Amino acid sequence: MAPTSALRRTDEPPSSTAGTAPKPAPCTSEPRVSRPAPTGLWALIIAGGYAAGLAADAFGVPAPYLLSSLLVGAVLALCGVVRDRLPAPANRASQALVGALMGSYLTPSALLSAAPVALPLTVVTATTIALSVAVAWFLARGGRIGRPSAVLGMVPGGSAAIVTCADELNADVRLVAFTQYLRVGLVATTAPLVAHWMTSASSAAGGHQAAGGGAGSGLLHLVAGSDQLTGLATLAAIAVVGSWAGRRLRVPTPLLIGPMLVALAATLSGAVPGFAPTGVFQNVVFVLVGLDVGVRFTRRTLLSVRRLLPPILLCMTVVCLGCAGLAWVFAGVTSIPFTDAYLATTPGGINAVLAAAVSSHANVALVSTVQSLRLLVVVLVTPLITRRLAAGRPPAPLTA
Repeated sequence: MAPTSALRRTDEPPSSTAGTAPKPAPCTSEPRVSRPAPTGLWALIIAGGYAAGLAADAFGVPAPYLLSSLLVGAVLALCGVVRDRLPAPANRASQALVGALMGSYLTPSALLSAAPVALPLTVVTATTIALSVAVAWFLARGGRIGRPSAVLGMVPGGSAAIVTCADELNADVRLVAFTQYLRVGLVATTAPLVAHWMTSASSAAGGHQAAGGGAGSGLLHLVAGSDQLTGLATLAAIAVVGSWAGRRLRVPTPLLIGPMLVALAATLSGAVPGFAPTGVFQNVVFVLVGLDVGVRFTRRTLLSVRRLLPPILLCMTVVCLGCAGLAWVFAGVTSIPFTDAYLATTPGGINAVLAAAVSSHANVALVSTVQSLRLLVVVLVTPLITRRLAAGRPPAPLTA
């Protein structure tokens, strides 16, 4: 998830058109300041997303709180009701809490079980990046999308960090942000459905521990441990310390990876009580994740890229199908369930994939490990690949 400042820039018109249309800039910023009660408005939206999740859960929809809130956010943004991103405090809190949840699944036994698949995992990660770059190269051959924008838009993982470095790599920030979050939205919408279908079709017991749902846990049971106050205090400390450490260490998506690393250390030590969000608390976190993705799809953004939408969607489909093929190979080589392999290799936002893994009772530790490794590798190698491919070729401007 991208920082608020970077995403606001992506919703503004390009600087090259500023001379002919000076009015849009005030229009995109003034309402955010002058809106009478933004906190109350967002509280209503979050409550509405949660209510939609309850209804979806009653109808048996997979990952109900993620999918329903994503759709609610998208509808509100497309109707013009919401023109802002998710408030920064809520965005930061959801990233940190998801990071802590991911770290809580990486137990010693889970890491040991993932060790034998380290080699095929590395091959799958490298192949996924190579496939994304190859598809981006073909997308840029049409001439309407520059190679930097195409590569940065297509690589899976690290959306926030990728969008942040778009300017430095001479890419169109708005196009990169739209492509990244369109992919995240598509995967967030389809992954729970596909995982649910595969789980139902296989009719396997699964054997993976599900941390979500909150079935049987009361409204006041917010974390996994029995001591709720201590668990909540531990979770708050992990979120704060992890966010600070992530920024200081300059890791990609520091608000997510930092708390994940601190939670991993706490989990491996075995000296801290259960702190993973559960029940109603976890559902609220997934509502925030869904809203954060959904509200990015505004009418202005869709209109500005309408001519590029068909080839972008086609290339995304190729990447998603290619990753599904890699998951099939990965499952065959390692003898792990195909559902786990699919969620581990799918090119979507790590937050959304984690929600799908929890809802489908997949091996969340394996999914988190594979997705986190790919995120780190993508953020490290993408700038180098982009500079190499973009050498000697100027970026193509985004035209409405």
